[in-house]
Amino acid sequence: MKIASTQFDLFDDAPGYRQTPRPALRKRKSEAPQAPSDWNEEAAAQRLEQSDRYRVLRKLVPRPIIPRAESAFPNLAVLVDTETTGLNHAKDEIIEIGVVAFTYDDEGAIGDVVGIYSGLREPSEPIPAEITRLTGITDDMVAGREIDVVALDALIEPADLVIAHNAAFDRPFCEKLSPTFASKAWACSVREIPWADLGFEGNKLGYLVGQFGLFHEGHRAADDCNALLEVLARPAGEGGARPFSELLRSSERSRVCIYAENAPFDMKDHLKGRGYRWSDGSDRKPRAWWIEIDDELQEEEFRYLRTEIYCWEDAEPLTIRLTAFDRYRA
Repeated sequence: MKIASTQFDLFDDAPGYRQTPRPALRKRKSEAPQAPSDWNEEAAAQRLEQSDRYRVLRKLVPRPIIPRAESAFPNLAVLVDTETTGLNHAKDEIIEIGVVAFTYDDEGAIGDVVGIYSGLREPSEPIPAEITRLTGITDDMVAGREIDVVALDALIEPADLVIAHNAAFDRPFCEKLSPTFASKAWACSVREIPWADLGFEGNKLGYLVGQFGLFHEGHRAADDCNALLEVLARPAGEGGARPFSELLRSSERSRVCIYAENAPFDMKDHLKGRGYRWSDGSDRKPRAWWIEIDDELQEEEFRYLRTEIYCWEDAEPLTIRLTAFDRYRA
């Protein structure tokens, strides 16, 4: 004899009873909140800034570009930034370059943006995943792309000064891309501006931009150039000094690079504490501890090396004089 069995759904309203399903409710289309017609976002930002509980960051808007002939400022500089497949200029390659050309006067006042170039380039090997993560540049973005060196040279050739935020990194890559970069005076906005004296605790571009009350899309070459231009142009510190003025004065000074060759091994901590850095010779520098200082400090540094390191008053450390045309070469 068969016994009828019923399977109950524990989630039914009542076992054995199936309720007629209710029609699904239509979701109302969400609408973006509308600002009042009299809304003034800048006035709201200023109101927040009047309180000590808020800091407001404004999106960086690139300056307009005008023809060079229309700028009243006599000198021309270019900001350069590169994105590469790695840190070694001897084997790694540029995948993006950005350049912003601007005018300035002899006192270091920044004038107008008169040119911009941005270009992608397909490297000979796939872009490492870490580089894509940092820059957002993918293999698909650079596929078949080449940098227009003729257009790039047209901006670089008339420039009085080339500036990079870490010129020791960018200059060797740029010179490998185009020989036009090799004959130019270079300046480094990391090493040649006394950011600490201007009230900053760091010199990374993203930090500097934020401290000036701005934000931008970082790690793309042209965007970083536009951001650096604003950082250089705005007054900073108690005296309201403009960072570009500091950079320009530094680039005009002659400096010396002193190599403490054959320094006793047990003096390495003393040298490091004084600001010397070690070169293993792979960058075509002598294999030695070295320091770069202002020209007028040379004799004082010689006295230090002769009395504290070599203990020999006739010691003549290797010295190489540098100008902006020589600095930051590979």
